Parts: sequence; structure tokens; C-alpha cells
Amino acid sequence: MSSTVSKGRIQSTLRQFLDAEASGGIVLMVVAILAILTANSVLAGDYFHVLHLYVGPLSLQHWINDALMALFFLLVGLEIKREMLDGQLSSWSRRILPGAAAAGGMAVPALVYLCFNWSDPTAVRGWAIPTATDIAFALGVISLFGSRVPASLKIFLAALAIIDDLGAVIVIALFYTADLNLMALGGAALVLGNLFVFNRMKVRVLWPYLALGAVLWVLVFVSGVHATLAGVLLALAIPLKLTPGTPEATHAESPLHKLEHVLHKPVAFIIVPIFGFANAGVSFAGVTTGVFSEPLAMGVAAGLLLGKLLGVLGTVAILLKLKLADLPAQASWGQMTGVALLCGIGFTMSLFIGLLAFSDPLVQDHVKIGILMGSVAAGTLGALCLAAFGRRAKSA
Repeated sequence: MSSTVSKGRIQSTLRQFLDAEASGGIVLMVVAILAILTANSVLAGDYFHVLHLYVGPLSLQHWINDALMALFFLLVGLEIKREMLDGQLSSWSRRILPGAAAAGGMAVPALVYLCFNWSDPTAVRGWAIPTATDIAFALGVISLFGSRVPASLKIFLAALAIIDDLGAVIVIALFYTADLNLMALGGAALVLGNLFVFNRMKVRVLWPYLALGAVLWVLVFVSGVHATLAGVLLALAIPLKLTPGTPEATHAESPLHKLEHVLHKPVAFIIVPIFGFANAGVSFAGVTTGVFSEPLAMGVAAGLLLGKLLGVLGTVAILLKLKLADLPAQASWGQMTGVALLCGIGFTMSLFIGLLAFSDPLVQDHVKIGILMGSVAAGTLGALCLAAFGRRAKSA
């Protein structure tokens, strides 16, 4: 990992993670494989037992998914805010692309899933399962290619993935949340308002934001909305000093730059790998070959693989045809195809939605198989595509 930067400048923390040599991505891929192997070994009982142990009010897995991953969402939110206000997403033509692609990448997979399951009123409840992109795994795969993939395309994927997951959170809140605590939601809105007051008052020390951010997380969690949304909301309130002409300022330039710098290594090399190990473990015990061809699993897999590809790539093509946007700088259509395929890595959020949509353990197992099939296929094909076109771009 290169640490050399020009005087007075430092690369943004998320870009450091994305542009690093393969280390962060390799760690993530290794722990995911270890999780699957563990879930199908003699240690499977201990693996699932530990994840479901309660530490205070939450199980260990919930602490990882809802608390630790809020920090990852905070880091991504900080980077997206900076890129949209002061970086490569600051122009309308570049900003509209990931937003529209995320919308297309949610709508088309849902339609593909429904094509397989329209006649089953129970299965229809799972329409949102293939709409989600797993940020950690998608960024982990693309990080393996280092400089062979242009930074603009990595930022596009990061922006698309966070918008996609925010969309998934909204879907969960609207369609899969049994009870919303309106009082907690009101409290979260009040805390968020206070955070923006701090911003407007030009409070530059971080601790008031982080203290209220912790309160915000508790209120969002209690409200019934996915708690990781608190990380993104907090990021929106952290002050950013615009640096025209030099968007990659020193990490002491503003509270946002400073917080990015502090979060980078813990998120990339501790939080994300823990998250991957806790969520990638899928047990194949009792699974028959018939599961791989039944409509539910096929709908999920096809939605992730084909739906995401068609939704993301098709939306990008339409926007370019209408001259409403441009391809990310130095990116080719081949590389964009690879990124569109990577968006089909569903894993965590898809698993989460599947558990909310269906209470029958047998149906849940079918959902997991579909997610695994679609995610592995999308990730593998996306990686092969990026490898092929990355070499071409390098030799051109």
C-alpha cells in the first residue's frame, strides 16, 4: 500500500482502501470462505451458537451488523458527501449516474424475481431480496484489481452501492417493518436536527457530533429502521471545508477529513472482515439438488445476476444515449459491465431481507441458496470481466 502523497495532500480514506494493493480485499475474501467452510464443518454448531449469544440486549451477530457496520456506513457516507460536494461527483452529470443506476439496479431485479414467483402469493413477499448490493463484498472484489480499475469507477461503485443500500433500508422500513416506533423516529429527527445546528454553528471539534451520533444510532435502532442508517445520517452532518482545485486536502483540513483518516484502517482491516465472517456462513446441511432449480431460489439468483446487470448497465446506457451523463473518467464499457455484475453480490442485506420476508426455516434455506448462487456467479463473472478489460486498458 503506497503511502506517498504530494506535499500538503493526503488521499481520501475510502480511496486509500479502494486503491490499496489487494490486502484489504484478500482479507475479506479469505474470511468469507472461512465462514462458509466453518458453517459446513464440525464447528458449525459452535459457529452459529456464538453468533447468537446475547451480549446485553443484542446477539453478537446483531452487534456486528447493526453497530460495527454503522461505522462502515459512516465512512462511506463521509466519502460520498465529500465526492458529491467537492470531488468527482460534484457535477450533475456525474452525480446522476450512480443514483439512476442504483434505482435501475433495484427495479429490474425485483421484476426478474417476480417473473419466477408471480403465481405464488407467499413467495411474492421476497421480491426485494435480490434488489440489494453488499457494499463490503463488492468493494472487496474491486479492490483486488488496484490501479487496473480507474478510481472514478471505484467511486461510482461506492456511490451506487450506498444509494442502493439506502434504498434497501427504505424498502425494509416500508414493507418489512412490523412496527415502527414513531416516538423513537421523532427523537432521531430531533437529534439529527441538532447535529445540523452544530454544523451551521461551525462547531469543528468531533466529540459533540460523535456523542449525538451514538444517541442517534440508539434511536434509529429502537425505531425499527435498520440502525446502519444512523451512520449515513451522521456523515451528512459532519462539517466539510470545501477545497476547490485540491479536493484531497490534508486530514486536518476539516472534521470530515479528520474522521475519514481515523476510520480508514479499523474499518478496512477489522470491521469489514469481522462482518464478512459473521454473515457469509451458509449451511448446506439437508439441502437437496432440487433446491437449485425451484422458483424461489432461481428467482433470487437470476435477480442478482441478470437483474442487476440489466438494471445497472441498461440505466447507464440510457442516460448516456440521452446525453444526461458520462461514463466515469477513464472507464470502458467492459469495466462498467464488470461493475454492474459486482452489484449482483447480495449477501448480507439480501439475507437480512430474506429473513424478514419468510419465517419458515425451510424457505429461508432456499433463499440463502439463491443468494449464494447469484452472488458467487455475479462476483466471479464481474471479477473475470474486470481482469480481462483491466489488462486491455493497461496494455493500450
